[in-house]
Amino acid sequence: MDQRSLHAFFAPRTVAIVGASATPGKIGHSVLVNMQAAGFKGRLYPVNPKGGVIEGLDVVRGVSELPGGIDLAVLAVPRDQVLPVLEELALKGLKSAIVITAGFREVGREGHDLEQRMARLARAHGIALLGPNCLGMMNTAHGLNASFSSAQPLAGDLAFCSQSGALCIAILDWARGENIGFSKFVSLGNKAVLDETQILRYLGADPASKVILGYIENVEDGQEFMRAARQVCRSKPVIMLKAGSTAAGAKAASSHTGAIAGSDKAYETAFRQSGIVRAKDVESLFCLAEAFANLPLPKGPNVAIVTNSGGPGILAADACEKTRLHMARLSPETVQRLQALLPSYASVYNPVDIIGDANAERYRKALDIVLDDPLVHAVLLVLTPTATVEIEATATAVAHLARRSEKPVVACLMGRTHVQEGRRILRAAGLPCYAFPEPAMRSIEAMYTYALWRQKPVSLYESPQRDAGAAARVIDEALQRGQSEIVEFQGRDVLAAYNLTTPKTVLARSSDEAVQAARDMQGPVALKIASPQISHKTDVRGVALNLLGEGAVRQAFWDVTSRTQRLRPDAYIAGCLVQEMAPQGSQEVIVGFKRDEQFGPLLMFGLGGIHVEILKDVAFHLNPLSRDDAFGMMRAIRSYMLLKGVRGTPGVNLGALAEVLLALSALAQDFPQVYEAEFNPVLVNHERALVADMRMTLRA
Repeated sequence: MDQRSLHAFFAPRTVAIVGASATPGKIGHSVLVNMQAAGFKGRLYPVNPKGGVIEGLDVVRGVSELPGGIDLAVLAVPRDQVLPVLEELALKGLKSAIVITAGFREVGREGHDLEQRMARLARAHGIALLGPNCLGMMNTAHGLNASFSSAQPLAGDLAFCSQSGALCIAILDWARGENIGFSKFVSLGNKAVLDETQILRYLGADPASKVILGYIENVEDGQEFMRAARQVCRSKPVIMLKAGSTAAGAKAASSHTGAIAGSDKAYETAFRQSGIVRAKDVESLFCLAEAFANLPLPKGPNVAIVTNSGGPGILAADACEKTRLHMARLSPETVQRLQALLPSYASVYNPVDIIGDANAERYRKALDIVLDDPLVHAVLLVLTPTATVEIEATATAVAHLARRSEKPVVACLMGRTHVQEGRRILRAAGLPCYAFPEPAMRSIEAMYTYALWRQKPVSLYESPQRDAGAAARVIDEALQRGQSEIVEFQGRDVLAAYNLTTPKTVLARSSDEAVQAARDMQGPVALKIASPQISHKTDVRGVALNLLGEGAVRQAFWDVTSRTQRLRPDAYIAGCLVQEMAPQGSQEVIVGFKRDEQFGPLLMFGLGGIHVEILKDVAFHLNPLSRDDAFGMMRAIRSYMLLKGVRGTPGVNLGALAEVLLALSALAQDFPQVYEAEFNPVLVNHERALVADMRMTLRA
């Protein structure tokens, strides 16, 4: 979208309200009244075929009477009039529009078709179009309220955009009660043209917006959204609340990867990789917003707690342990200074308990000493309303110290009635204030995580060596045969094309061939059923392990094939794969991907067995994948130390595992017709990584 059109949208000089009404309660009347109440300094044109005067303004009878080049038109007319009105305005050089009218794609095919025609018209004429089916837009810096909201927003430095108009109304009402102001406030509606990505780019360059907040239900182009977010988050925080976080799409998945990689995992991963801070609910969205807007980012993970009560101090310490933060170890000098200040029965270690009779001066001095400690990166100050505490004076002192500190000071005033004035003082000073330690600690953690992301260098991507043509032949032939899956014995050429090593494997079509293959391998072998219709071999007990001797191999071949024929009479059985057993000291890992509809391939890594099936100990990353990202995925699982080696066991070859992940990433990038892929298990020891089994799900 042309930036000039967006500038005309957010800062118009001329605004036409098509469907303006003299009747209070009608949308066309509310928009006009809101524009006047906001103090709009430009030219307003109410448009209504009845003419006359509305709210002191002469009414234009039709859009044909409007001057050319209107900056912004707000359409509050019946659905069937929207497209003709927009066509006429487009011919007169309209730059931007807000379609408040509902009844488009949200109601059925006819409305969907109308919306598509409207979007094509707007794009053809370079019109920045918001909606349809939206509340409108507000820009407090420009005196603009082009919405039918019942309340004017307070001015501030938070920008907010939302797909839900009803949520916008509720948040506006709540924010006024909490004295929270906004720079921009945008209701996206159906997103026919303008969407969260374009709004995000504009707000990223908007000097009036310090923090960007958003409520989203879905993203149209996930890759473009991530590109915009990565660019914006380098300069200012973006905090998002994602609704619809169920993994219903995973129900139809046929692999471990598909079952775990639900749609919410893709959004969670996209947010993390892009630097977006994710809020778990509306309340935490604004708690985080206040913290990010008014506090410096912590330069490290060490938190000190200053409290006038032992119990809340312990709760705060417990909350810290549940995050990636650390309880700061206070320096000896800090401990000595606190001992000189506090009563002998006070605690001078972290948490610092300054005792329930602490007055404002004791709070001020203790906080000043703790902030001065170079080992402390952030402070959580907890106050409980004891009989002697000076709440207002303490809040004033804390606000004074916090405003000049280079370290974040987060206040937690526990209770409600007695601490209300203290909270007001802190809020007036622009400082967040929490009722309980847990959300306060989570806010510090979010700021620290964001600070780490900003320090992370831009990823460098490499293209691993592969023969994509050889892999394409296997995939194309499978699609031509009408297959929806490629299983292990068919996909070995794909693995070879991506230079992935496999255990020595032979397809045996008879028990004699199986015995000969085992003899050639000179060691214990595994037998696995080979059938294009059977991807989960354990479902038919189609695997036999650690087979030694001709008799055991022959018997296993007969048992596996006959059992499979009985359980799956529909399946074509090509025989059994005879495969050498895993090298000594090997661990099983699983790697795979599922193609998300919005964000593309979502890669997964984890230990095999119960770690993935029961514990769900896995890490995710959206393509593309750099070498550093591959190692980051390994480090992200809780059982990473098992790969590193514990209690005398050698660690595995992490470099070899990284090569497997990079090859999978390249495969996902090369073949959009592969919807899911899984290498499971990958057997890795201190020397090498072997892909022992694989499967791919295809779609035309």
